[in-house]
Amino acid sequence: MTTENPEIDNIDRKLLMALQDDASLSQRALAEAVGLSQNACWRRLQRLQNEGVLRGQRADVDLARLGLDLVVIVMIKTPHHSKDWAVAFKAHVERIPGVVDLYRIGGEWDYLVKVVTQGIRGYDRFYQQLVDGFDLSVVTGHFVMEEMISARPIQLV
Repeated sequence: MTTENPEIDNIDRKLLMALQDDASLSQRALAEAVGLSQNACWRRLQRLQNEGVLRGQRADVDLARLGLDLVVIVMIKTPHHSKDWAVAFKAHVERIPGVVDLYRIGGEWDYLVKVVTQGIRGYDRFYQQLVDGFDLSVVTGHFVMEEMISARPIQLV
């Protein structure tokens, strides 16, 4: 069961910081890092998962080393703003290979999509799939020249 704003104490914050730095830490190492027994640490991790604070663990993969060397930030405007349209659009975008992030945003643009793909042909495939069947007013791609900060841990303590 998730709660809107779960109560987080300093030990929880230390646990979350340690996991942001290295999610592969063993239960023992994590417990030692925050000054808890392994059982107490496990109970806190279970609570944080049940409350929706911990949503999973992921590996930081260097996609460029796998040939996925083009990162594009795609800005989208649409004349449609209903909840039903947004739900359908999200489902459509989730099925497109290479989509890393999708945000509904405020301001001049309506959506921001981060795409990782193999070269300009890969981006063109993404673009064709994106616009297929959806009424989008403007789609513009911004090609990333250099990733300067990515997935940076947030200071919680």
